[in-house]
Amino acid sequence: MSSAITAKPAGDAELPCWSEMSDEQLLLAYRARGTADAFETLVNRYERELYSYLFRYLGDSAMAEDAFQTTFLQVHLKRDQFEEGRSFRPWLYTIATNQSIDAQRRNKRHRILSLDRRGESLDGEETGSLVELLLSCEPEATSHLEREERREWIREAVRNLPEQFQSAVVLVYYQGIKYREAAEVLGIPVGTVKSRLNAALHKLQEAWQVAHAVEK
Repeated sequence: MSSAITAKPAGDAELPCWSEMSDEQLLLAYRARGTADAFETLVNRYERELYSYLFRYLGDSAMAEDAFQTTFLQVHLKRDQFEEGRSFRPWLYTIATNQSIDAQRRNKRHRILSLDRRGESLDGEETGSLVELLLSCEPEATSHLEREERREWIREAVRNLPEQFQSAVVLVYYQGIKYREAAEVLGIPVGTVKSRLNAALHKLQEAWQVAHAVEK
């Protein structure tokens, strides 16, 4: 992958047009020259997306802000470890996920967000939302309150999953990351991502059946 910098003339000098550069070009330019503008462009480019992910993962705005700052601090510190030719986004999410896990461990808080986003399989087809998959054999909720109660039950059940299952569920069913990207973020094979998701769904279905049987 080329790391050439797009430039615009400014009098006798040529100034880099950071906004027209790819994520990878920006990081490589920052690594090579230490140019603050290149790094700032990266931060601004991912500010809304990454903060949103961290907030919903952690469930706390202050923790999400701290994790955002430490994520880009790690990007700065590990810039020499970034391999030219790889994709920046999964690498960034790997760092962000690790920062989130560390934050959860420090604070012992495990709140997980909305799980209504549809997952996307390896071939690009939607897998359905976690709510849809879990409740596929149940009758349709008859009211908005009932639907919200079901979703809240699922959020609580996911909080009780082992950490490795939580991470896979959040990345695929909340963030909408493809299996291949989730595998890169978690540092595991694609098949392991799928097996963790299947195991998580199985545990949730078992818990749902037990809870439903108690209610009856």
